[in-house]
Amino acid sequence: MALKKIVILFSGRGSNMKSIIEKLHGQKVDVVAAITNNKEAPGIEIAKKFGITVEILPHTDFGSREAFDKALVAKIKEYNPDLTVLAGFMRLLTPIFTENIKAVNIHPSLLPLFKGKDGIKESFLSGMKVGGVSVHFVTTEMDSGEIVAQECVPILDSDTLETYTARVHEKEHDLYPTAILKVLDIKKFKT
Repeated sequence: MALKKIVILFSGRGSNMKSIIEKLHGQKVDVVAAITNNKEAPGIEIAKKFGITVEILPHTDFGSREAFDKALVAKIKEYNPDLTVLAGFMRLLTPIFTENIKAVNIHPSLLPLFKGKDGIKESFLSGMKVGGVSVHFVTTEMDSGEIVAQECVPILDSDTLETYTARVHEKEHDLYPTAILKVLDIKKFKT
């Protein structure tokens, strides 16, 4: 049976992408491409190290979000993936993307709490005893799509923002590959 194909979108260091590639690529899925909007993204070298095709599509080359999303959709469709995976892709997406691409995203809070780029910090400063990680479908409303999977991360009295952040990222690296398998309906969900 052929492996299901995924495309990964990223903008930065690529730690979630690396975890997905290490745990799934060639065994449970075929990561057919990694696409970034940031030509300086450290994750480019990670993808190349694993032999993954890298496409660089700088959003600054386009006059509008819609124009960028149209080019991004066309690039993704060249690979005909079963799923597109946002792994630190720092772009708000328009209906041009969300109505044409099946995609999931990971967010470092227990959604619907603390949406947006400061989810870890807001969770940490909230006074709550627990934060967490959520994997959700991508919609036009930021961090609001149907939740696929969530896991808690305790906020310890001894935590600093840095120690809490490290544990959140560790949980992301565990949860995201498993959630991807669930979305793709691959029978064995655990990585």
